Amino acid sequence: MRTADMCNHEKLQHCKQKAGCCIDSAKDKLFALSKDIWSCPELAYEEKQSHDILVRFFTETEKGWSVESHYKLDTAFRATWGPTGGNAGGDTLNIGFLCEYDALPGIGHACGHNLIAEVGAAAAVGIKGALEALVDPPVRVTVTVIGTPAEEEGGGKIDLIEAGGFEGLDLVFMAHPSQEDAAYLPDMAENDVTVKYYGKASHAAAYPWAGINALDAAVLAYNNLSLLRQQLKPDWRLHGIIKHGGVKPNIVPAYSELYFYLRTPQRTDLPFLREKAEQCFRSAAMATGCRVELQYGPHEYHNVLPNKTLARLYEENGKALGIEFTTDKQVLSTPSGSTDFGNLSFIVPGIHPYFYIGSEALNHTEEYTAAAGSDEAQFFTLRTAKTLVMMALDVLFNPELLKQVKEDFRLSKLKEECELRGRENGSGPGQWGGAASASR
Repeated sequence: MRTADMCNHEKLQHCKQKAGCCIDSAKDKLFALSKDIWSCPELAYEEKQSHDILVRFFTETEKGWSVESHYKLDTAFRATWGPTGGNAGGDTLNIGFLCEYDALPGIGHACGHNLIAEVGAAAAVGIKGALEALVDPPVRVTVTVIGTPAEEEGGGKIDLIEAGGFEGLDLVFMAHPSQEDAAYLPDMAENDVTVKYYGKASHAAAYPWAGINALDAAVLAYNNLSLLRQQLKPDWRLHGIIKHGGVKPNIVPAYSELYFYLRTPQRTDLPFLREKAEQCFRSAAMATGCRVELQYGPHEYHNVLPNKTLARLYEENGKALGIEFTTDKQVLSTPSGSTDFGNLSFIVPGIHPYFYIGSEALNHTEEYTAAAGSDEAQFFTLRTAKTLVMMALDVLFNPELLKQVKEDFRLSKLKEECELRGRENGSGPGQWGGAASASR
């Protein structure tokens, strides 16, 4: 190794150690941040207390950040630090860390979004502290933390994309709690649909023939979809609930409502599943004489694009900190959940790894809610934040790595675009796919 390379390597290792020390020094404050969010679970677009907790963290608890509250959305925020001086001319590398903090109805932070917020905040604290201690950074750096609401419902990141909230970012990192550690798990494309059936009320005992039963339509549609699953690819998913089925047993239901999620491993296959599901919904209306109305969600979630270079760097740094990554091929290849980070992965090169939190509980359960607020989760959460920072520092110190990251991003996006054009030209659904821990 040349002398200059050795010096650069020593600086990099010193920065990684410094980042870890900064995170460890702030561990009590970070746990308090996470616990406060966990203690006040708020639903999508209603995360007012969580927003304020994070804004206070970057304005009062931590110093040196420029903070914009209510950034583009009422419960989003942005905190920035930098740029620092460097020897890379006028270019500045803008690295983003994301915080999520919305909860689930009824069971609170059963997906551990309070820990996602903590990871983002901890990583920001770590990289800022490391770069502040560095006399001559290799590049000018801006660190950006963005609070992204409404991941579980609505798609806050997609709202922010449309509002230009991620413009200027070169890289974007976040990490999601799970049952295992993995640098990449294949999250699915998803679109939700509300189906409303309109019939006619009548006395269910005296003259049922005068009514048109909207509940019958809902039940038929539900059964149609259950039968459709026999002809679906193994990794396509459709699942939902009957939200409204009538008001009283002796009244023929004049209105019913279904709410379903449609998922495919790739966004290019989603239109095919949507078409098949629509046939089930509409045929139920035809059979019962009801009028049907379909309302798709405002945003379609995309699958997450992989980035091989970032995944490799995450694993290398994670292993150095003692992370044991899963080697279960089924876990690594079978999609299950969805996230609006998928849409962002088509805009900015990034990574969305999963991390173990010390519990075997499954996401979206009451047991996982308890685990996400526990002391035991802290070691794993902060270790994950350190891994993200170490990976980011690798990229900062090595311009060739940044080129590789950008090339991986370009190729992954090109592959998706080619497949999308193929679907639009009538080539039909894609190849058979391969379980990921779920967010949405």
